[in-house]
Amino acid sequence: MRIGLVSDTHIPEAGPELWPEAYEAFEGCEAILHAGDIYDISVVDRLNQIAPTWAARGNGDDGSSGRLVQPDHPLLASSWVHEFGGLSVGVTHHMPIPELPSYGVIDALGRHFGGQSLDVVVYGDTHVEHITTIDGVLCINPGSPTFPHNLSVQMGTIGFLDINDGVADASVWRLTPNGIEPFDWDTWGRPW
Repeated sequence: MRIGLVSDTHIPEAGPELWPEAYEAFEGCEAILHAGDIYDISVVDRLNQIAPTWAARGNGDDGSSGRLVQPDHPLLASSWVHEFGGLSVGVTHHMPIPELPSYGVIDALGRHFGGQSLDVVVYGDTHVEHITTIDGVLCINPGSPTFPHNLSVQMGTIGFLDINDGVADASVWRLTPNGIEPFDWDTWGRPW
């Protein structure tokens, strides 16, 4: 099964709507996870028309910096845990990866997910794509499709989580005017 991953869309701050290429890339996914900083719940509603969608409430969805508080919505929570393909997958907004050593990440997993055992966690906040495994948990940040690396508005990144026979594989893809292309990890770099 394929799950679409997205975070930090920042609509309408980044523009009136999410790039059409992002929506098109998620066609055929069995689910979509949004790791927060939506700013406008209509993005989640539109994603949910493509595939069942769950979104984490980000720090930009809580009214900070004068932004609107996102209303209660059945597809929006501070964090979610779902089973996909026999694996436990969590989604939240902020995870201290890779800024803190693994014990800090393990502590954050406990705070966000109440001690539930996870196989995969999807997170956002940094706008920087990242895939790593910490203490047996596959950790994925798909980056931002609209503000990659917190730079100016431009086509950024999304991700996919493929689960086959109980095995998870994560990938990050760059949005282009012609669709998507695999992210080039050789050019990857943190902006700080």
